Amino acid sequence: MANTASARKRIRQNEVRNARNTARMSRVRTFVKKVETAILAGKKDEAVVALREAQPELQRAVGKGVMHANTVARRISRLSARIKSLAAA
Repeated sequence: MANTASARKRIRQNEVRNARNTARMSRVRTFVKKVETAILAGKKDEAVVALREAQPELQRAVGKGVMHANTVARRISRLSARIKSLAAA
């Protein structure tokens, strides 16, 4: 257990940040899942719209330090490539 006041404060801060980051990651996963389901269903138009909505969430995660910039770039690139390979719906 923490002995100093600063250590106790650090524990409180970490708990708040952990909750915030968990919520952010959950939100990102939800948006990406919408893109994935549209791709698997073969609905190109829906997938494009879903990706357009997911991109700002992914970029926000980078800005908040929850995800690495290259990870987000790779995910967006792979999703857009998968959408592009779908037949026009």
